[in-house]
Amino acid sequence: MNRFEIIKRPLDTEKLDKLRDRENKFAFEVHIGSNKTEIKQAIEGLFKVKVIDVKTAIVRGKMRRIGKSAGMRSNWKKAIVTLKDGDAISLFEGK
Repeated sequence: MNRFEIIKRPLDTEKLDKLRDRENKFAFEVHIGSNKTEIKQAIEGLFKVKVIDVKTAIVRGKMRRIGKSAGMRSNWKKAIVTLKDGDAISLFEGK
């Protein structure tokens, strides 16, 4: 699996904004089958930064209804990446 398949999209919420500003942590939605080592290598390769720590969590899909029919959203994986002091990812710099 290449690094473009591992990192799906960046996550941007108010809570993650505070983490980014205070602790230099960035969050991404990642491939559900990827591990911490693969995520670290993908982030370092894509953004040319030094990753110190990676924390992952499986986010469970929610129950959704449309009219009478009910279904489940898919589970997905979230990775919170801590970068070395002084490093930043340019996707979030415009904020």
